[in-house]
Amino acid sequence: MRAWLHYPNDGDRPASAVSSVSIEDIRVLRGQFLDFMLDYKFAIDEITTKINILREDFNNANEYNPIEHINSRLKSPESVLEKVQRKNYPMNLASIRENVLDIAGVRVICSFISDIVKIRDMLAGQEDITVLEERDYITNRKPNGYQSLHLIVSIPVFRSHRTARIPVEIQIRTIAMDFWASLEHKIYYKYRGEVPPNLQAELTQAAEAATRLDEKMESLHRLVDHTGRDPHQDPSETLDLTALYESQGPPTP
Repeated sequence: MRAWLHYPNDGDRPASAVSSVSIEDIRVLRGQFLDFMLDYKFAIDEITTKINILREDFNNANEYNPIEHINSRLKSPESVLEKVQRKNYPMNLASIRENVLDIAGVRVICSFISDIVKIRDMLAGQEDITVLEERDYITNRKPNGYQSLHLIVSIPVFRSHRTARIPVEIQIRTIAMDFWASLEHKIYYKYRGEVPPNLQAELTQAAEAATRLDEKMESLHRLVDHTGRDPHQDPSETLDLTALYESQGPPTP
């Protein structure tokens, strides 16, 4: 365990390092790793706060709200270490931060396909968010039928003793896409990845049905006028508050 803290490359690890591990070594290492994982929890908090602000802003503007709901998840320490070992990455914190980009995950469920791009652009346009990677599984649907837009972004997390930019995976998808992905996950979990061919065929057909539903809903969406004002106009530029002031009556002494 001590080797993880002081020997980032396995080749530098002394043969006696593992055998000399003490309970105190393990306690220190666990504390450092839990502190490391806190960065990702706080990054999730930052991203979900931003999305909730957008959500409330849509409501306040009296427009329809494209954000149906938000989910988040933080990988368990065991899951992180298992992935590091499975991918044969160096077993140190710097390597984990560089290579494991899905420790923190946020999922945004939208109403329509066009909402996905809208949410993506609003998040990517924020000054403190940097898009590191984008994978479009909607235009390029996976062979099994999976659809979603995946963003890997980095966001600053301000701690009491330091600041770090932390990667977060954001998945943006429609209700239909999310319903299908949830069902597919349950089936693959039940069959431990060995899904019978007939069920795989049914899943493919369900994915196609979900796509047709999204396309139909998008078509209907375009026929509806959601707002009568220009959403890009800042009301503070033209708003006259005289009537509001006069309606309050004389100021209280």
